[in-house]
Amino acid sequence: MKIRGAVCALLLVSLGAAAVFIPGRAQETSVSGRRPSNGAPPANPLKVALLKWYPANQTTSFDVGNLPGGVAFDGENIWVANTGSDTVSKLRASDGANQGTFNLYTGAEPLGVAFDGANIWIANSGGNDVTKLRATDGTKLGDFTVGKLPYFLAFDGENIWTANHGDGTVSKLRASDGKTLGTFPVQAAIGVAFDGKNIWVTDYLGFVYKLRTSDGKILGSFKTGGGSVGVAFDGANIWVANYQGGTVSKLRAKDGANQGTFNYGGSPRGIAFDGSYIWVAADSVDQVRPSDGALVGRFQTHGPQPIGVAFDGANIWVTNGTHFVNKM
Repeated sequence: MKIRGAVCALLLVSLGAAAVFIPGRAQETSVSGRRPSNGAPPANPLKVALLKWYPANQTTSFDVGNLPGGVAFDGENIWVANTGSDTVSKLRASDGANQGTFNLYTGAEPLGVAFDGANIWIANSGGNDVTKLRATDGTKLGDFTVGKLPYFLAFDGENIWTANHGDGTVSKLRASDGKTLGTFPVQAAIGVAFDGKNIWVTDYLGFVYKLRTSDGKILGSFKTGGGSVGVAFDGANIWVANYQGGTVSKLRAKDGANQGTFNYGGSPRGIAFDGSYIWVAADSVDQVRPSDGALVGRFQTHGPQPIGVAFDGANIWVTNGTHFVNKM
Protein backbone atom coordinates (compact mmCIF):
# COMPACT_ATOMS: atom_id res chain seq x y z
CA MET A 1 0.00 0.00 0.00
CA LYS A 2 1.37 3.44 -0.83
CA ILE A 3 2.39 5.32 2.30
CA ARG A 4 1.27 8.92 2.38
CA GLY A 5 3.65 11.69 3.31
CA ALA A 6 7.33 12.09 2.52
CA VAL A 7 8.52 11.66 6.08
CA CYS A 8 6.44 8.53 6.64
CA ALA A 9 8.15 7.08 3.58
CA LEU A 10 11.52 8.04 5.00
CA LEU A 11 10.79 6.12 8.18
CA LEU A 12 9.78 2.96 6.37
CA VAL A 13 12.08 2.92 3.33
CA SER A 14 15.74 3.91 3.51
CA LEU A 15 16.75 6.82 1.28
CA GLY A 16 20.19 5.53 0.46
CA ALA A 17 21.58 2.09 -0.23
CA ALA A 18 20.44 0.02 2.72
CA ALA A 19 23.03 -1.94 4.66
CA VAL A 20 22.90 -5.70 4.14
CA PHE A 21 21.97 -7.33 7.44
CA ILE A 22 22.89 -10.92 8.25
CA PRO A 23 20.17 -12.66 10.31
CA GLY A 24 21.58 -14.36 13.35
CA ARG A 25 24.87 -12.41 13.30
CA ALA A 26 26.37 -12.58 16.78
CA GLN A 27 26.44 -9.48 18.92
CA GLU A 28 29.70 -7.54 18.56
CA THR A 29 30.24 -5.55 21.73
CA SER A 30 33.61 -6.16 23.35
CA VAL A 31 36.29 -3.53 23.67
CA SER A 32 39.62 -4.89 22.40
CA GLY A 33 40.98 -6.77 19.37
CA ARG A 34 39.83 -6.81 15.74
CA ARG A 35 37.28 -4.18 14.78
CA PRO A 36 34.15 -5.71 13.18
CA SER A 37 33.12 -4.61 9.70
CA ASN A 38 29.85 -3.16 10.99
CA GLY A 39 31.63 -0.46 12.99
CA ALA A 40 30.87 -1.85 16.45
CA PRO A 41 33.51 -1.88 19.19
CA PRO A 42 36.10 -4.60 18.41
CA ALA A 43 35.80 -8.18 19.66
CA ASN A 44 37.88 -9.53 22.55
CA PRO A 45 40.33 -12.28 21.44
CA LEU A 46 40.94 -13.27 25.09
CA LYS A 47 37.52 -14.91 25.06
CA VAL A 48 38.28 -17.28 22.18
CA ALA A 49 39.16 -20.14 24.56
CA LEU A 50 35.76 -19.75 26.22
CA LEU A 51 34.02 -19.97 22.83
CA LYS A 52 32.90 -16.41 23.38
CA TRP A 53 34.67 -14.57 20.58
CA TYR A 54 31.32 -12.84 20.29
CA PRO A 55 28.53 -13.12 22.88
CA ALA A 56 25.62 -15.29 21.75
CA ASN A 57 22.99 -13.60 19.64
CA GLN A 58 19.75 -13.32 21.60
CA THR A 59 17.60 -11.89 18.81
CA THR A 60 14.40 -13.68 17.81
CA SER A 61 12.05 -12.41 15.10
CA PHE A 62 8.32 -12.80 14.54
CA ASP A 63 6.24 -12.25 11.44
CA VAL A 64 3.60 -9.54 11.72
CA GLY A 65 1.95 -7.45 9.00
CA ASN A 66 3.45 -5.47 6.16
CA LEU A 67 5.72 -2.52 7.02
CA PRO A 68 5.53 -2.61 10.84
CA GLY A 69 6.21 0.79 12.36
CA GLY A 70 5.27 1.76 15.91
CA VAL A 71 5.45 -0.71 18.79
CA ALA A 72 4.25 -0.56 22.42
CA PHE A 73 4.01 -2.79 25.52
CA ASP A 74 0.80 -3.11 27.54
CA GLY A 75 2.25 -4.90 30.57
CA GLU A 76 1.75 -8.33 29.04
CA ASN A 77 1.70 -8.05 25.26
CA ILE A 78 3.50 -6.24 22.46
CA TRP A 79 1.38 -4.27 19.99
CA VAL A 80 2.69 -3.52 16.50
CA ALA A 81 1.18 -1.12 13.97
CA ASN A 82 1.46 -2.63 10.47
CA THR A 83 1.45 0.46 8.26
CA GLY A 84 1.23 -1.39 4.97
CA SER A 85 -1.50 -3.83 6.07
CA ASP A 86 -3.90 -1.49 7.90
CA THR A 87 -3.72 -3.87 10.87
CA VAL A 88 -2.41 -4.09 14.42
CA SER A 89 -0.70 -7.24 15.74
CA LYS A 90 -0.81 -8.35 19.39
CA LEU A 91 2.05 -10.64 20.46
CA ARG A 92 2.54 -12.26 23.84
CA ALA A 93 5.74 -10.74 25.19
CA SER A 94 6.94 -13.93 26.86
CA ASP A 95 7.21 -15.96 23.67
CA GLY A 96 5.99 -13.82 20.75
CA ALA A 97 2.87 -15.95 20.20
CA ASN A 98 0.31 -14.08 18.11
CA GLN A 99 -2.68 -13.15 20.24
CA GLY A 100 -4.59 -11.52 17.42
CA THR A 101 -4.40 -9.38 14.32
CA PHE A 102 -6.94 -6.57 14.25
CA ASN A 103 -8.14 -4.81 11.12
CA LEU A 104 -8.54 -1.06 11.16
CA TYR A 105 -9.89 0.27 7.86
CA THR A 106 -8.61 0.58 4.32
CA GLY A 107 -6.22 3.49 4.11
CA ALA A 108 -5.68 3.76 7.85
CA GLU A 109 -1.91 3.30 7.50
CA PRO A 110 -1.32 2.96 11.26
CA LEU A 111 2.04 4.14 12.53
CA GLY A 112 2.26 5.21 16.20
CA VAL A 113 1.12 3.07 19.16
CA ALA A 114 0.57 3.95 22.84
CA PHE A 115 -0.94 2.23 25.90
CA ASP A 116 -3.05 4.15 28.43
CA GLY A 117 -3.19 1.50 31.15
CA ALA A 118 -6.27 -0.22 29.74
CA ASN A 119 -6.46 0.51 26.02
CA ILE A 120 -4.24 0.72 22.95
CA TRP A 121 -4.22 3.87 20.86
CA ILE A 122 -3.16 3.84 17.20
CA ALA A 123 -2.23 6.89 15.09
CA ASN A 124 -3.60 6.37 11.57
CA SER A 125 -1.34 8.38 9.28
CA GLY A 126 -3.59 7.75 6.29
CA GLY A 127 -6.87 8.63 7.97
CA ASN A 128 -6.19 11.74 10.07
CA ASP A 129 -7.54 10.01 13.16
CA VAL A 130 -6.60 7.72 16.03
CA THR A 131 -8.18 4.39 16.93
CA LYS A 132 -8.78 3.16 20.47
CA LEU A 133 -8.72 -0.62 21.01
CA ARG A 134 -9.47 -2.51 24.21
CA ALA A 135 -6.19 -4.19 25.13
CA THR A 136 -7.77 -7.38 26.47
CA ASP A 137 -9.41 -8.44 23.21
CA GLY A 138 -8.74 -5.78 20.54
CA THR A 139 -12.33 -4.57 20.38
CA LYS A 140 -12.53 -1.17 18.70
CA LEU A 141 -13.79 1.47 21.13
CA GLY A 142 -13.72 4.38 18.73
CA ASP A 143 -12.03 6.41 16.00
CA PHE A 144 -11.27 10.03 16.89
CA THR A 145 -10.35 12.81 14.49
CA VAL A 146 -7.05 14.61 15.02
CA GLY A 147 -4.88 16.65 12.64
CA LYS A 148 -3.44 15.66 9.30
CA LEU A 149 -0.94 12.79 9.05
CA PRO A 150 -0.74 11.78 12.71
CA TYR A 151 2.49 9.86 13.22
CA PHE A 152 3.39 9.05 16.83
CA LEU A 153 1.67 9.53 20.16
CA ALA A 154 2.14 9.36 23.93
CA PHE A 155 0.07 9.03 27.12
CA ASP A 156 0.54 11.49 30.01
CA GLY A 157 -1.45 9.59 32.64
CA GLU A 158 -4.77 11.15 31.65
CA ASN A 159 -4.58 12.19 28.01
CA ILE A 160 -3.32 11.02 24.64
CA TRP A 161 -1.07 13.37 22.68
CA THR A 162 -0.72 12.95 18.92
CA ALA A 163 1.87 14.57 16.63
CA ASN A 164 0.12 15.62 13.43
CA HIS A 165 2.89 16.06 10.88
CA GLY A 166 0.68 17.10 7.97
CA ASP A 167 -0.63 20.30 9.52
CA GLY A 168 2.06 21.00 12.12
CA THR A 169 -0.07 20.49 15.21
CA VAL A 170 -0.32 18.35 18.33
CA SER A 171 -3.70 17.05 19.50
CA LYS A 172 -4.59 16.40 23.15
CA LEU A 173 -7.38 13.84 23.62
CA ARG A 174 -9.00 12.76 26.88
CA ALA A 175 -8.18 9.06 27.16
CA SER A 176 -11.46 8.14 28.81
CA ASP A 177 -13.65 9.16 25.88
CA GLY A 178 -11.40 10.54 23.10
CA LYS A 179 -12.71 14.10 23.42
CA THR A 180 -10.36 16.69 21.94
CA LEU A 181 -9.11 18.96 24.72
CA GLY A 182 -6.84 21.07 22.58
CA THR A 183 -4.86 21.44 19.37
CA PHE A 184 -1.49 23.16 19.58
CA PRO A 185 0.91 24.35 16.85
CA VAL A 186 4.23 22.51 16.54
CA GLN A 187 5.70 22.69 13.05
CA ALA A 188 6.51 19.40 11.33
CA ALA A 189 5.61 17.41 14.48
CA ILE A 190 6.53 13.70 14.47
CA GLY A 191 7.54 12.09 17.79
CA VAL A 192 6.06 12.51 21.27
CA ALA A 193 7.24 11.64 24.78
CA PHE A 194 6.14 12.42 28.34
CA ASP A 195 8.68 13.26 31.06
CA GLY A 196 6.32 12.93 34.02
CA LYS A 197 5.42 16.60 33.86
CA ASN A 198 5.65 17.91 30.31
CA ILE A 199 5.21 16.68 26.74
CA TRP A 200 8.13 16.74 24.32
CA VAL A 201 7.50 16.83 20.56
CA THR A 202 10.10 16.40 17.84
CA ASP A 203 10.05 18.58 14.76
CA TYR A 204 11.44 17.14 11.52
CA LEU A 205 13.07 20.50 10.80
CA GLY A 206 15.54 19.84 13.63
CA PHE A 207 14.00 20.96 16.91
CA VAL A 208 12.26 19.49 19.91
CA TYR A 209 9.52 21.38 21.75
CA LYS A 210 8.57 21.22 25.42
CA LEU A 211 4.84 21.67 26.06
CA ARG A 212 3.02 22.13 29.37
CA THR A 213 0.50 19.30 29.68
CA SER A 214 -2.20 21.41 31.31
CA ASP A 215 -2.69 23.80 28.42
CA GLY A 216 -0.20 22.90 25.67
CA LYS A 217 1.79 26.10 26.12
CA ILE A 218 5.25 25.86 24.55
CA LEU A 219 7.80 26.19 27.35
CA GLY A 220 10.79 26.01 25.07
CA SER A 221 12.14 24.95 21.69
CA PHE A 222 15.59 23.39 21.47
CA LYS A 223 17.85 22.74 18.51
CA THR A 224 18.64 19.07 17.92
CA GLY A 225 19.66 17.77 14.49
CA GLY A 226 18.26 17.40 11.01
CA GLY A 227 15.13 15.28 10.72
CA SER A 228 14.36 14.78 14.40
CA VAL A 229 12.03 11.77 14.75
CA GLY A 230 12.08 9.50 17.80
CA VAL A 231 12.16 10.87 21.35
CA ALA A 232 12.55 9.20 24.76
CA PHE A 233 12.93 10.19 28.44
CA ASP A 234 15.50 8.51 30.70
CA GLY A 235 14.33 9.96 34.02
CA ALA A 236 16.47 13.08 33.75
CA ASN A 237 17.15 13.73 30.07
CA ILE A 238 15.39 13.77 26.72
CA TRP A 239 16.99 11.79 23.92
CA VAL A 240 16.20 12.60 20.29
CA ALA A 241 16.96 10.53 17.18
CA ASN A 242 17.92 12.80 14.28
CA TYR A 243 17.30 10.90 11.06
CA GLN A 244 18.78 13.31 8.55
CA GLY A 245 21.57 14.50 10.79
CA GLY A 246 22.67 10.97 11.63
CA THR A 247 23.03 11.89 15.28
CA VAL A 248 21.38 11.45 18.68
CA SER A 249 20.85 14.46 20.96
CA LYS A 250 20.74 14.42 24.76
CA LEU A 251 18.93 17.35 26.40
CA ARG A 252 18.42 18.03 30.09
CA ALA A 253 14.69 17.77 30.68
CA LYS A 254 14.42 20.57 33.24
CA ASP A 255 15.74 23.27 30.93
CA GLY A 256 16.54 21.73 27.52
CA ALA A 257 20.28 22.32 27.88
CA ASN A 258 22.26 20.22 25.40
CA GLN A 259 24.18 17.49 27.21
CA GLY A 260 25.75 16.02 24.10
CA THR A 261 25.34 15.13 20.44
CA PHE A 262 26.43 11.63 19.49
CA ASN A 263 27.11 10.05 16.13
CA TYR A 264 26.86 6.24 16.00
CA GLY A 265 26.55 6.04 12.24
CA GLY A 266 23.46 5.33 10.19
CA SER A 267 20.13 7.16 10.25
CA PRO A 268 18.50 7.08 13.72
CA ARG A 269 14.73 6.67 13.75
CA GLY A 270 13.27 5.07 16.88
CA ILE A 271 14.61 5.43 20.42
CA ALA A 272 13.71 4.00 23.84
CA PHE A 273 14.98 3.72 27.42
CA ASP A 274 15.04 0.38 29.28
CA GLY A 275 15.82 1.69 32.75
CA SER A 276 19.57 1.27 32.24
CA TYR A 277 20.37 1.99 28.58
CA ILE A 278 19.17 4.01 25.63
CA TRP A 279 18.37 1.95 22.52
CA VAL A 280 18.59 3.57 19.09
CA ALA A 281 17.11 2.08 15.92
CA ALA A 282 19.27 3.19 13.01
CA ASP A 283 20.85 0.95 10.38
CA SER A 284 21.47 -1.42 13.28
CA VAL A 285 20.19 -1.27 16.86
CA ASP A 286 22.60 0.51 19.19
CA GLN A 287 22.79 0.18 22.98
CA VAL A 288 23.98 3.42 24.54
CA ARG A 289 25.06 4.32 28.08
CA PRO A 290 22.95 7.31 29.22
CA SER A 291 25.58 8.86 31.48
CA ASP A 292 28.01 9.70 28.69
CA GLY A 293 26.42 8.51 25.44
CA ALA A 294 29.01 5.77 24.94
CA LEU A 295 28.14 2.98 22.52
CA VAL A 296 28.24 -0.28 24.48
CA GLY A 297 26.52 -2.66 22.05
CA ARG A 298 25.47 -3.01 18.44
CA PHE A 299 22.92 -5.55 17.25
CA GLN A 300 21.71 -6.65 13.85
CA THR A 301 18.07 -7.48 13.29
CA HIS A 302 16.18 -9.89 11.04
CA GLY A 303 15.21 -7.58 8.23
CA PRO A 304 16.55 -4.14 7.30
CA GLN A 305 15.67 -0.64 8.45
CA PRO A 306 14.93 -0.87 12.21
CA ILE A 307 12.19 1.65 13.02
CA GLY A 308 10.20 1.36 16.25
CA VAL A 309 11.64 0.43 19.65
CA ALA A 310 9.91 -0.61 22.90
CA PHE A 311 10.93 -2.19 26.21
CA ASP A 312 8.79 -4.88 27.89
CA GLY A 313 10.54 -4.90 31.27
CA ALA A 314 12.96 -7.63 30.21
CA ASN A 315 13.59 -7.37 26.46
CA ILE A 316 13.81 -4.81 23.67
CA TRP A 317 11.43 -5.10 20.72
CA VAL A 318 12.29 -3.55 17.36
CA THR A 319 10.21 -3.33 14.20
CA ASN A 320 11.68 -3.49 10.69
CA GLY A 321 10.58 -1.95 7.42
CA THR A 322 9.55 -5.35 6.02
CA HIS A 323 7.25 -7.59 8.05
CA PHE A 324 9.23 -8.53 11.16
CA VAL A 325 9.37 -7.52 14.79
CA ASN A 326 12.52 -8.54 16.67
CA LYS A 327 12.87 -9.46 20.34
CA MET A 328 16.30 -8.89 21.92
